[in-house]
Amino acid sequence: MLLDAMQSQLVLVDYQARLMPAIFEGEAAARNAARLGQMAQWVDVPVWGTEQNPSKLGENLPEIRAFCRKTLAKMHFSGVEEGLGEWLRPPAKAAPQGNARSLPKHLQKPQAAAEERNTIVIAGCEAHVCLLQTALDLLEDEFEVWVVTDACSSRTERNRDAAFDRLAGAGAELVTTEMVGFEWLRTAEHPAFRDLQALIR
Repeated sequence: MLLDAMQSQLVLVDYQARLMPAIFEGEAAARNAARLGQMAQWVDVPVWGTEQNPSKLGENLPEIRAFCRKTLAKMHFSGVEEGLGEWLRPPAKAAPQGNARSLPKHLQKPQAAAEERNTIVIAGCEAHVCLLQTALDLLEDEFEVWVVTDACSSRTERNRDAAFDRLAGAGAELVTTEMVGFEWLRTAEHPAFRDLQALIR
């Protein structure tokens, strides 16, 4: 029931420069998204970003974009509709070619399994549109979805809260930025513990 950094990936949805000024408590949501990116870096959790129609809404805020391995430009409200799922779940390795197949089992080199990280920690804007649709599609694709509530928002508080109600009903876990950080670290003996304390003060 606790988050495991080894199983996690972080998705940061649409923290775009032209959108954020219209977002309810947008500064706090963006600050927590940047904190999540920093925490992910400490524990080697891959970070991905999405941007909705960036030619109109601009890129994600630079302090968030900097943490992302890749950022998906999209027109669909759900990032999954435009290939986010393929980034989150690497394709299975191909079967060995040539003579390796004919070797006895004990002489064959074991196939390296693709890294499975099935737990998606997700946050973003707007909570009731792009975040909601992306998260619901990820649940449908059998990912575990953890929504970081204090790093999400919408133009109105009512829309944001309605998104949380619907996501919880669909099976997503609702968490906060600090929950994620402390669960990824697990112990006060973790090398990043003091950094985490400083980050959340």
